[in-house]
Amino acid sequence: MSDATAAPTLRGAAVGRTIGIGLMYGLWKPRVLGAWRVPATGPVILAVNHSHNIDGPMLMGTAPRPVHFLIKKEAFVGPLDPFLHGIGQIEVDRTTVDRTAISHALGVLENGGALGIFPEGTRGEGDFASLRAGLAYFAVRGGAPIVPVAVLGSTERRGRLIRGLPPLRSRVDVVFGDAFDASAGDGRRTRRALDEATLRIQAKLTAHLESAKRLTGR
Repeated sequence: MSDATAAPTLRGAAVGRTIGIGLMYGLWKPRVLGAWRVPATGPVILAVNHSHNIDGPMLMGTAPRPVHFLIKKEAFVGPLDPFLHGIGQIEVDRTTVDRTAISHALGVLENGGALGIFPEGTRGEGDFASLRAGLAYFAVRGGAPIVPVAVLGSTERRGRLIRGLPPLRSRVDVVFGDAFDASAGDGRRTRRALDEATLRIQAKLTAHLESAKRLTGR
């Protein structure tokens, strides 16, 4: 059993990115659009729609920078536990205010890293219809711009060999949007400010998803 209290490392996330590149490009055909929009340095949050289990690994393997994802603790089982911690991913307990996870996520941003978040909180339609306040909190508190990311094609068809995965060598589109600041620019961190930021974020993410669908023909 690995130590969930240990802070994630950039070196670990870099190893995770290398593994992700090999797996994602080996199993499928990612088409990456707009990766240049991700700031090359400094803190950044990648906000990803979530409709399939491969969406996180797909982003890890296609993003231009190593990514530390906030991942539900239920995924940290068996050998996946030390593996996910080892590649710099952050375990989060969604049933409570997980202060360790919050501290680790803010630490990633303070160190100028890239934090990956599924703002919908769980796998669903992947349409950003229901956003949780966590994304706004990290963006405002961490002073990090948000880059919206749309992963499209992961749920269109089921594979023949493994029914739960997209067909091997099928195309999956990963579309990065323009970075934006979620705060109102007045320095407020109140509950109302976070609620307002969440609405602004939702509008931006939804608009990007629609744009990505038009761009890719999905």
